[in-house]
Amino acid sequence: MPSTAALDQTPWTPPGLAADRHAEELSAHRVRLGHLAEGLALRLGMAADRARLLRLAAPLHDIGELDVSAAAAGDGPSHLHNRPLRGAALLSGSSLPLFALAAEIALHHRERWDGNGYPQGLRGEAIPLSGRIVAVVDHFDALTLPGRYRPARADDRALAMLAEQAGGAFDPAIVATFIAHAPELIALRDRVNATRPGAWA
Repeated sequence: MPSTAALDQTPWTPPGLAADRHAEELSAHRVRLGHLAEGLALRLGMAADRARLLRLAAPLHDIGELDVSAAAAGDGPSHLHNRPLRGAALLSGSSLPLFALAAEIALHHRERWDGNGYPQGLRGEAIPLSGRIVAVVDHFDALTLPGRYRPARADDRALAMLAEQAGGAFDPAIVATFIAHAPELIALRDRVNATRPGAWA
């Protein structure tokens, strides 16, 4: 059993503050995701205006998680697999290119290069490029964040784990481009962390 002294040194975070911190971390993740997606897209040869649109649309990738109408359905596998469908449905119906792209990303960023993703089981280049880009940057940034049951991975470890998934979960050409330009993209991430601009800046 821990000593009283050890217990006294254990940091305690009030539940409300923990929830606020988690919300702040998620918000920062979405902003980083948009900037990383733009940076990676430019290095893949995407036109600047399209890459900027990707930056604005990418933060909405997981909007299906916010669909309160589905909250009562639980969080089992089928519920999780329906999140991209719900996100795309929430974003569809607009004629604005931003929301059309955001709906495309929401629907496809959980697909896998090897065809074992969801919700449609698309394989390879049948997955829209926007979804393939966001999948890579989302995975890298998530690895470098502290999880509920694990510490944050160091950047070099996260890059190695990303490389391990090339050709499986992720488009190998996109992973190779991310790794080739990792110093620049990590520097971009650090600048975003330092300035914390709004997702829609």
